[in-house]
Amino acid sequence: MTKATKPQKQYFGTDGIRGRVGEYPITPDFMLKLGWAAGKVFAKTERGRSKILIGKDTRISGYMFEAALEAGLTSAGVDINLLGPMPTPAVAYLTRTFRAQAGIVISASHNPYHDNGIKFFSGDGTKLPDEVEFAIEEYLDRPITTVDSQFIGKALRINDAGGRYVEYCKSTIPSDIKLSGLKIVVDCAHGSTYNIASNVFMELGADVRTIGASPDGLNINDHCGSTSPQRLVEEVLATKADLGVAFDGDGDRLIMVDHLGNIVDGDEILYLIARDRRRRKVDFGGVIGTVMSNLGLQLGLEALDIPFERVSVGDRYVMAGLQQKGWLLGGESSGHVICLDVASTGDGIVSSLQALYAIVSGETTLHELRSKMSKFPQTMINVRVSGKQNLLDNAAVSNAVKAVEARLGKKGRVLLRPSGTEPVVRVMVEGEDGVLVVQLAQELADIVAAQVSA
Repeated sequence: MTKATKPQKQYFGTDGIRGRVGEYPITPDFMLKLGWAAGKVFAKTERGRSKILIGKDTRISGYMFEAALEAGLTSAGVDINLLGPMPTPAVAYLTRTFRAQAGIVISASHNPYHDNGIKFFSGDGTKLPDEVEFAIEEYLDRPITTVDSQFIGKALRINDAGGRYVEYCKSTIPSDIKLSGLKIVVDCAHGSTYNIASNVFMELGADVRTIGASPDGLNINDHCGSTSPQRLVEEVLATKADLGVAFDGDGDRLIMVDHLGNIVDGDEILYLIARDRRRRKVDFGGVIGTVMSNLGLQLGLEALDIPFERVSVGDRYVMAGLQQKGWLLGGESSGHVICLDVASTGDGIVSSLQALYAIVSGETTLHELRSKMSKFPQTMINVRVSGKQNLLDNAAVSNAVKAVEARLGKKGRVLLRPSGTEPVVRVMVEGEDGVLVVQLAQELADIVAAQVSA
């Protein structure tokens, strides 16, 4: 008997639907159909009138896709609450508080302005389960039918959404914790946190200097934010700030900078939050990382007797791992940090507050806390392959990997991972000796490349 093949989604990836604006399916006609399909699914599964929230980041195409989704949803008989520019995690939170059936975010996250995409949240503020995404895709194959005019949905703009989210963010740390005396530089990536993040920190008492908060529709993530933190480093040093925080375009990623200009990535942020939880005797189970998480995170957590497990790259897999284990903390090196005891999804502002809570309550500095974890040098080289090549089962590659692992010993790792977004194999080597790591990564990449050409 042959094993049943798992059905594949046609449009939904690991994080919604994403691509270049104007190239199918990131087109107005598809978004109209997607809105209608989603409306049919949620109208069908809920009693009475269904309601869906729509938020977006600051890229110029968001206006176009918001209008298309609105038309599709209302034609299916669904009411809409329009939130305007709003961080992705804010839409997740507001979907719960407004008791909506779903939330939609129009965003391509950390991508440049010419890309866009759609993310969905369930009524619980979590990513949609597979069966709902499959149901939406099924409706995408059907012709649009509009409900009778008396049942067409209505659209209402929520003017106080930003203020509601600011108050929620502040509520995730104790009311007696104040940021008075802290000088913070905040980089909003010209994205959806531009009119929210600084207010959170200022209302908690911090002295805030804001950069990357002048969106024009085209400059989102443009040499700024969590994917390009160099300007934040420069501002922290120039203003002699205590630290800096940088978000990506839709506000679900966080990178920090200490007062000496050192970049503090997602692994280090996750470590210092976990360490603080352990110091305060808060039960969070353990920590979920990914196959790309630095070995220093794993060893640092083990030294604190904190369980740690790895999953595939992607916040969807981190969340699945947390739910499976019943743990509360997880994240990725890129800055996706999930604190399920205070949020239902990865949230850059909330995660930054958890780190600031650790700093203030421990009467220490970001530099001191990051120094508690020793990051291992890590080198990654991309080797281009053809779409059908499977080098992971190649004997020569497998033998080369074993040889590199033997040279690294217990204080090193090797990872070969096919990219999910481009035709490359990512060759990653990690170990204590940075020079050796670079050498071994190049040697292994050369062997992989040779097998590609063979």
